[in-house]
Amino acid sequence: MATQAQQPPHLHLAELTAAQFIDIWKHFDADGNGYIEGKELENFFRELERTRRGAGAEPSHAAFTEKMREFMAKFDKNADGRIEMSELAQLLPTEENFLLCFREFVGSSAEFMAAWRRYDSDRSGYIESNELKGFLSDLLKKANRNYDDKKLNEYTKTILRMFDLNGDGKLGLSEMARLLPVQENFLLKFEGIRLTVKEFDSLFTYYDKDGNGYIDEQELDALLKDLCDKNKLDVDSTGLVDHKKSIMALSDGGKLYRTELEIVLCRDSVL
Repeated sequence: MATQAQQPPHLHLAELTAAQFIDIWKHFDADGNGYIEGKELENFFRELERTRRGAGAEPSHAAFTEKMREFMAKFDKNADGRIEMSELAQLLPTEENFLLCFREFVGSSAEFMAAWRRYDSDRSGYIESNELKGFLSDLLKKANRNYDDKKLNEYTKTILRMFDLNGDGKLGLSEMARLLPVQENFLLKFEGIRLTVKEFDSLFTYYDKDGNGYIDEQELDALLKDLCDKNKLDVDSTGLVDHKKSIMALSDGGKLYRTELEIVLCRDSVL
C-alpha cells in the first residue's frame, strides 16, 4: 500500500501557495530533469482530470487522449511534447504565482542577464540568499503584488528549494536561468559544450587579442561563431545576435571580463 508521502498532492488550482506549487512540481517531475514528460505527464494530467471531474469520474481512454492533446496544444508553448515549470505555472494561476511575476519582470534572456548582473552584487557568479531576497522584492514591486516579510522569506526559501540542488544557500546562473522559457534560455544552447577552466582560459586568451583582460562585442561575435561551428550547434544568425546580446548584458560598459564570460561557458568555474 502506498504511503502518504507517495500520494499525489491535491490540485486545488485556484488556491495554491508557492510551497504547494513546488510540492506538485517535484511530485510529478519524478526524475528531477526539469520537465514533466512521458509517464509523468500522463500521471499529472490524470490527477488534474480527477480534480476537475471529481473522484471516481474516470473518462474513457479516447476522451482522455483527446483532452490531453488539447491540454498540450494549449500549454506546451514550445511544442516539445513535455511541460516545463513555466508552462505549468500558466496552468496554475494564483495570487502566489511569483513565477509569472518573474516573466513579467524579465521577459527576455538579455533582461535576465542584466538583472543577474545587478543582483550578483559581489560578482561571485552566484546570487546568495540575501541577494535573492532583494531580487524577489523588486520583482514583486514591479508586478504590483502586495507582500510582507514573512511572504518574501517564503518565496526566497521556495526558489532555493527549487534550484539550489547542492544546498549551499546560493544559486548559479544556469540554475536561475531555468525560470526563463526554454526558447529564451540561451544557456541551454551551450549545455553540451561547457568548457573546463583550462579550455576556457585558452579560448579567452586567444580572442582577447590585445591582452587587456576583456573582450568586446566584435571579439565575442567571433568567439561564439567559432564555438558554434566547432561543436556543430544549429544556431542561425538571428539566434547568434540574441545570444551575444544576452551575454553582453553582463558586460561593464561594453567590456566583457573573463569572470563574466566564465560563468556562462565554464562548467567547473572556480568562482
